[in-house]
Amino acid sequence: MEAAAELALRLRAAANDRLARYEPLALVAAPLLALLVARTLHAAAAAVADRGLVAIVIAAVKLLPGVSGYIAAEKKKVVDKMQSGGTSTKNNRRAELPTIGLAEEVIKDLEELKAKDVDWQGKCSGTVYIAGSESEGHFELINKAYSMFSHTNPLHQDVFKSVANMEAEVVAMTAALLGSKEKSSGGQICGNMTSGGTESILLAVKTSRDYMRSKKGITKPEMIIAESAHSAYDKAAEYFNIKVRRVPVNKEFLADVKGFKRCINGNTIMMVGSAPGFPHGLIDPIEELGELASRYDICLHVDLCLGGFVLPFARKLGYPIPPFDFSVKGVTSISSDVHKYGLAPKGTSVVLYRNHEIRKHQFVAVTEWTGGLYVSPTIAGSRPGGLIAGAWAAMMSVGLNGYLDSTSRIMEVSKKIQRGIEEIPGLFVIGKPDMTVVAFGSDVVDIFEVNDIMSSKGWHLNALQRPNSLHICVTLQHTTVYKDFLTDLQDSVDTVKANPGPISGGMAPIYGAAGKMPDRGTVRELLVEFMDSSC
Repeated sequence: MEAAAELALRLRAAANDRLARYEPLALVAAPLLALLVARTLHAAAAAVADRGLVAIVIAAVKLLPGVSGYIAAEKKKVVDKMQSGGTSTKNNRRAELPTIGLAEEVIKDLEELKAKDVDWQGKCSGTVYIAGSESEGHFELINKAYSMFSHTNPLHQDVFKSVANMEAEVVAMTAALLGSKEKSSGGQICGNMTSGGTESILLAVKTSRDYMRSKKGITKPEMIIAESAHSAYDKAAEYFNIKVRRVPVNKEFLADVKGFKRCINGNTIMMVGSAPGFPHGLIDPIEELGELASRYDICLHVDLCLGGFVLPFARKLGYPIPPFDFSVKGVTSISSDVHKYGLAPKGTSVVLYRNHEIRKHQFVAVTEWTGGLYVSPTIAGSRPGGLIAGAWAAMMSVGLNGYLDSTSRIMEVSKKIQRGIEEIPGLFVIGKPDMTVVAFGSDVVDIFEVNDIMSSKGWHLNALQRPNSLHICVTLQHTTVYKDFLTDLQDSVDTVKANPGPISGGMAPIYGAAGKMPDRGTVRELLVEFMDSSC
């Protein structure tokens, strides 16, 4: 013990002797400078991890004289190209009220405006999910329901009790489809209607953030998503100041559970699984993600915006659908769009939670406003009661048997389209589609050039990236025209094989260049410029 104390004294004396050669100010400044350098290196490493070294180098190059001006000019060319040649439509827009109101003559103007829309019946991927024309059948029914309640607003529950009741019933019926009647769900499934899948997702993310802050004290929240997850999660991250940890999909193009596990840390508030994912129509391994969420006591949101009104019925019809709803332990919230395969009017979705304790964190309550006490369940304050009535009317009029029938028809056509694509030389289907989205690419032709030819034939497909591909989201509109689709697709592939290269006015060069561009910041700027010049 004494020897150790003597050694310590010697070391102290030696250190003091060596340090006596330096100015006291230098001794104080040195550790502070070292700390500053360490913090700078740490920030630089974090920036490289988040943005990538290439993006940082490109950002530095942009600061060079003349470079930013050149890039701005090139961006304008691309934006003009994306707008298909100009702003004539925008220049013709009305900028002031008419001096004398048009009264009922405005209907004629509306008809003229509507006539300028493209012929979308049967030609669009997704977009319109109801069969038939807009002036008859189911279309006519939900339009009538909407018009009956177009003046109502569920914000005023004391006045429009009917709308509040219809919303509660839409939520309950949707919840019943997604596991609320299963014992494993806990018996407390609750939720609200929203304006669409994006708002449902935004609310689920905001609610998970606030719930985990109250439960674990997390103040620097992070969420884990697959790179196939919908872009609405990036929007939510921007709005609610949440860090996104994006995990590459596995070889089957599904969420990589092991990759998710590696990203979990003390700031993780939630994970996201899709059933199915928008790009490829594949159901992520929800059960495995649920086990992970339960083990680490974090939230798991399941994106059923596309699948909520298909998968429950497909399962009843005997299709091999893996578990995806509240019957899975660990699932804390679900989003499901009624305005897709629920056949409701546009602007209707449902967000659901496993229990009321979680959902309470969705609400905003204000007690200090001079306008009185205020509480709102969703992002919007005033909401169109007509849309709620339209969704209620859609679900009640179609019923269980109706949804089983429509699901049977679209699933059957989806499989026929999948088989038809696989039989076209040069094309391949991405993954093994679980539902009604079929994504396909090619190692033989430029798939975006194929898309341009298809567009010239009136088809509107979704262009994807990583890998470059297209998809068609099959709806009831396609059940009578799917053979035409396959014929036109075969013809388009043959055309590109015989005459490779972009067609005049096509978007293939832009899609291709965007996919290869290492600086994603420039691609983002292009999208923002396009949007800014379009609205």
